[in-house]
Amino acid sequence: MILFVRHGETEANRRRLALGRADPPLTERGNEQAAAVAHRLSSIGVSAVYASPLLRARETAGKVAELAGCEVVVDDRLVELDYGDWDGRSFPDLPPEELARWRDDPSFAPPGGESLRTVTARVAGFCAEHLEGETVVAVSHVSPIKCAVTWALGAGEELGWRMFLDLASITRISGRDGHASLVGFNDTTHLIPD
Repeated sequence: MILFVRHGETEANRRRLALGRADPPLTERGNEQAAAVAHRLSSIGVSAVYASPLLRARETAGKVAELAGCEVVVDDRLVELDYGDWDGRSFPDLPPEELARWRDDPSFAPPGGESLRTVTARVAGFCAEHLEGETVVAVSHVSPIKCAVTWALGAGEELGWRMFLDLASITRISGRDGHASLVGFNDTTHLIPD
């Protein structure tokens, strides 16, 4: 089983900016979220923790790995979509016709960036490699996790626009005999105060 974890909050997330390959650290709240998800996963019996190379994912993964008693393995396939010229900008400030095309066409790439179809291809490789066997954690970002879900469901990438994925959420994808199943999506019960 693969437990996909979205990283904790950064300042860009708090401000609702496009955050692709920019590399800000977690905020104080983001560190608290990462600690909460690590605590939640500490009793599951995780065999490995993988992370995107971006700092926000590595910081989140570090907390999970510490409680799981293993090291973080960086895997470039888990990196966020490259927003290119859109990185760090507010979505309402982007050209509306380009945003519409992006949502309708999975092969569309923001200027200087990459398409959802490209993200799905690299995430599918990660999923196929780790789908069956021991439970692993993959700390990643909103676009790769949504692409993993659409891959598991055998659906088009455009379905991702109908999903909301919280920061520090857990999404579970399982596999058997080469077939993937979505077991859980956007689980944030560990973030609810007692």
